[in-house]
Amino acid sequence: MSEISVFTFPQPTVNGPLHVGHLSGPYLAADIAARAARARGEQVVVTSGLDVHQNYVLTRAENEGVDPHAMTSAFRDDILETYERARIGYDRFTDPLRDSHAPVIRQLMNHLVTSGAAPLRELTLYACSDCDRTLHESYLSGLCGECKEPAAGGACEVCGTFTQVETMIDPVCGRCGGEPRPFVATVPVLRMEDHRAALTETWVRAQLPPAVRELVDRVLRAGLPEIPLAFPTNWGIEGDGPLTGLRIGPYTEVALTDLYGIAQAVDPAATDVTGYLAAIGRVGELWHFLGLDNAFWYAVYWPAVWAAAGVTRSPLAGLVVNEFYTSDGAKFSTSRKHGMTATELLRCQDPSIVRLFLAWDRPDRYQSDFNQYSFDAFAGYAEPLLAGVRTISEPLDPALAAIELARGEAALRPAAFDPPLAARCLLTLLAGGVRDTGSLRTALTGLG
Repeated sequence: MSEISVFTFPQPTVNGPLHVGHLSGPYLAADIAARAARARGEQVVVTSGLDVHQNYVLTRAENEGVDPHAMTSAFRDDILETYERARIGYDRFTDPLRDSHAPVIRQLMNHLVTSGAAPLRELTLYACSDCDRTLHESYLSGLCGECKEPAAGGACEVCGTFTQVETMIDPVCGRCGGEPRPFVATVPVLRMEDHRAALTETWVRAQLPPAVRELVDRVLRAGLPEIPLAFPTNWGIEGDGPLTGLRIGPYTEVALTDLYGIAQAVDPAATDVTGYLAAIGRVGELWHFLGLDNAFWYAVYWPAVWAAAGVTRSPLAGLVVNEFYTSDGAKFSTSRKHGMTATELLRCQDPSIVRLFLAWDRPDRYQSDFNQYSFDAFAGYAEPLLAGVRTISEPLDPALAAIELARGEAALRPAAFDPPLAARCLLTLLAGGVRDTGSLRTALTGLG
């Protein structure tokens, strides 16, 4: 059986529609890279899904006084519309709103517990002294202990450090501002230190950007954390068997969703842990496309959960990571409702131009900023070039065109991923009257 390359893009949290910042980062990137890889004759599988069970979802529903299930269904539909309009394809899409999802996650979680990889232990957790919510994710707020920036529970969006009550400055309830109150609960715990050797081997082998390697170094210096995999809380998949009365942590759920989703994309007949592990063994290269704010999960936590589940050698080849894309100087944010939604832009603009502009302006090595004037100016320049009704320069010498094409196509390989360079190569070729643009036009615009 031949080895398969797998590209993933993050499972968006359904507490709002996708915004243009999402598109500019991993969502378009994975699709562009996959189209280019297939043009090279490679066997590629693209997977993703939805993240329904972060308590940010319940927080928004309660704040707006709407039914959370109806809200998540509506946002799911909007996200899928965005993918369709943006010509973002995938081979496997895992939908937690379907009845088949929760039993698989329970199966994998119970495997972690019964195998001893995540034993049940008494652990000190924290609840709000006023509203009694268990303090994790959006229910926890404070300053990151590493970079001192505002953060919620989970991982700091600025520096990527793992954040929990003990590691934060001035932690309070993210919902009502109440003080943390310690309590003891029996929960499954992943001792990440047990997987240091497997993690180190993965980090040495995988291609990681400098910012991610710096994060890994910080994690190692601080000591690999012990992380509860389920909580006594009010949102998420309910556990059964040894986990009755708990809800599975959403970051753990997403790690396990990636595990079984990738496995079933490779082998649809895989239905249990043994089958999933065998299918993962057929993956030649795994590339995750993500924003820097998710680096802890993809670089550190996902590999640890997979190792605990029984993946003896991670197929991770590398992470393709983008910086933040701002909107008129401020960060795009679903939870804070800042910035144009992706669907709004795609409904009123040519998707080919949207894709090409966001590749050209992608915040891959530094933050970049979206504004309508720049988009309109780009569209005015690029549209006639794509339509073939105008050239800007003298005809490009065939030898130079060949060099430019080779440079652009090389920039769409995951190991040297640089969509801004590829977009500029395509525009140079079109401006020089070159008709043969190889895989660049198809990959960048999504047409063909």
